[in-house]
Amino acid sequence: MQITFLGTGTSQGVPVIGCSCAVCRSVDYRDKRLRVSVHLQVAGKSIVIDSGPDFRQQALRQRIDHLDAVVFTHEHKDHTGGLDDIRAYNFRQQQDMPLHAEPRVLTQLQQEYAYIFADHKYPGVPRVELHPIESDTEVFEVAGVPFQPIRALHYKLPVLGYRVGGFTYITDANYLSPDSLDLMRGSEIIVLNALRHEQHISHFSLQEAVDILEDLAPARGYLTHISHQLGRHHDVEANLPPNIRLAYDGLVVSSEW
Repeated sequence: MQITFLGTGTSQGVPVIGCSCAVCRSVDYRDKRLRVSVHLQVAGKSIVIDSGPDFRQQALRQRIDHLDAVVFTHEHKDHTGGLDDIRAYNFRQQQDMPLHAEPRVLTQLQQEYAYIFADHKYPGVPRVELHPIESDTEVFEVAGVPFQPIRALHYKLPVLGYRVGGFTYITDANYLSPDSLDLMRGSEIIVLNALRHEQHISHFSLQEAVDILEDLAPARGYLTHISHQLGRHHDVEANLPPNIRLAYDGLVVSSEW
């Protein structure tokens, strides 16, 4: 299984509009962070988790010329704002795009993208198939690939992370129950959000994320959904445990399937 980090930034991205801090002025390509998303290539399938506002740019940069499904973690705009750009895959593949999400999230998509679901559609709008994730504990299939949902809380909003084989992906969370942690345990790679050094109402801080990863002890841990408040990539990574790294846009890693 090949995992590509399409975006590793927070909802504002990095650099932040109008900011002149050292991170936003950095010339290190690893400090340029689009909105958070990952691309999985597994069992001959191409699957994206979250299609944020930068999805078109990300798909072009990584040359994703085929897409079998989109899976959503939750309904916030930095995770859903690029949905319209699946049109290119509709045209290319001549089929509807499967969208997998909890019923609440699918309802939000139907409201925000009402033109996609209109009775009388404008020619060329995205074509989708809705696949509700009805259980936050039972494995479901995405293009034939088993996904284990993992419940997390994003402040008071219930969101989903996912485990696919030896790879676990959690973003936009500040609480994981003991049961959720047990589902993550034994993963070869775990990705966890780490917004900044200070505690935050809806995201793990750097130390909170590191503590969880050290407890779960994956072979490799990666941090994502990073804000400019965390600091420059080079400076932060120098102080992390050897098996925990900061993810960055375009990073490609592999995991056992």
